[in-house]
Amino acid sequence: MPAKGVSRVGGLGTAAVLITTVALTLTSCGSAQPTQRTPEPSKEIRLPPRHAGFDYQIGGAYPPPAGVRIVSRDRTAAPEPGLYNICYVNAFQTQPDERTSWPVDLLLRDAHGKVVEDEDWGEALLDVGTPGKRERVAARVSRWIDGCAARGFDAVEPDNYDSYTRSRDLLSADDATGFITLLARHAHARGLAIAQKNTVELAGLCKRIGLDFAVAEECGTYDECGAYAKAFDDRVVVIEYTDSGLRKARADFGQRLSIVRRDVLVSTPGSGGYVRKVR
Repeated sequence: MPAKGVSRVGGLGTAAVLITTVALTLTSCGSAQPTQRTPEPSKEIRLPPRHAGFDYQIGGAYPPPAGVRIVSRDRTAAPEPGLYNICYVNAFQTQPDERTSWPVDLLLRDAHGKVVEDEDWGEALLDVGTPGKRERVAARVSRWIDGCAARGFDAVEPDNYDSYTRSRDLLSADDATGFITLLARHAHARGLAIAQKNTVELAGLCKRIGLDFAVAEECGTYDECGAYAKAFDDRVVVIEYTDSGLRKARADFGQRLSIVRRDVLVSTPGSGGYVRKVR
């Protein structure tokens, strides 16, 4: 399963920075627990450790290298015993091979009835533009979250929170936050922490929504690690895809955040493109 959001993190430019500046005046979310609107959890919610060894394995599970304490894997994989395990789900878009399994009216369509796609990855955007559709999409994703909990994961990573920025203005930030709020409530009810994936411009809303930590791709490359660190009280795991991004992230936040360099396709050891570095 390829990485998501690789070229998106910094794509909102100056507007995103301005929005972030305003949003981050809100209270930090690093120690946020379920809000009053969240159902009682079925077990204690564990947050990821700060500044811990991290590996991003959403392209395929393998034995974690020495020093790793946090690992993120696809929802179809098993968690790694003894580590903090994050369960990856593609929550806002369809996997290319799963598009036909979704009800046709839950795929976002333009004025001509054509499905709106994330062209970088060939994924259809899910339509979370009305309360009714948000509930229906969330019901399906929540079953995946249930599976994460049943397998023994500690947290869930719903990807493509920023898909509204690729929706041709058919979806809004309010639609995205409304939808992920539903997922946060469900994750907490199942005893799972929930991550904000990318989408730095909305980081300051994390406490209101119920998001517990961040998974940030290329925040070193785009000078966004500080915004995530402030919003989530340093509970941030960082994936860089270039050596220069890794150097930048480590130079600025190497003593505070969990940082790893991976290859763009997040491949497994033994494959030609496999890259994993921590320094």
